[in-house]
Amino acid sequence: MPSSPLRVAVVCRNNMNRSMEAHSILLKRGFHVQSFGVGSRVKLPGPSSNRPVIYDFSTTYKQMYEDLCRKDREGYSRNGILHLLGRNERIKPRPERFQECSDAFDVIFTCEESVYDRVMQELWAREQETFQPVHVVSVGIADTLEDATLGAFLICELCQSLQQADDVDSLDQLLLAAEEKTGKSFLHTACFY
Repeated sequence: MPSSPLRVAVVCRNNMNRSMEAHSILLKRGFHVQSFGVGSRVKLPGPSSNRPVIYDFSTTYKQMYEDLCRKDREGYSRNGILHLLGRNERIKPRPERFQECSDAFDVIFTCEESVYDRVMQELWAREQETFQPVHVVSVGIADTLEDATLGAFLICELCQSLQQADDVDSLDQLLLAAEEKTGKSFLHTACFY
């Protein structure tokens, strides 16, 4: 691996559950990590499945927490949303959109195939400036609290293996080993900034 630390991004739809759980675990392990969503707005479970609570990405986690406490503290505490918002606020002030970030990364992990497609679409649309390679990997993670934790540990394990590898180009071999171990399959593309 190059002497500089691995630069990692984790992307899900809302920058709320899956990407933030991975962000939290990677941060605790000393990785240089950022997390993002790709949606146009942040959607959280609402009073019913067809009525989500929607916020702009500019809304802070603290503002969301306070708003949901006013609406139904007990309900949002019971479904775990207040816990997520509290954890998220300890990591960063608000959710961020991947489309608004111009930072360079060595590897970008996405939490589902549709998010992978949006990240790839965004990268291909950008004008290449540095021609630095970036690896984009889709790790299929269901949007549940338990799956977010399991997926975050898998991403962390991949990052630790990458950090110890000779170079980031060995990612293909690491993903094959992870596929054999977990039974999961990963999408992987290398492109340039």
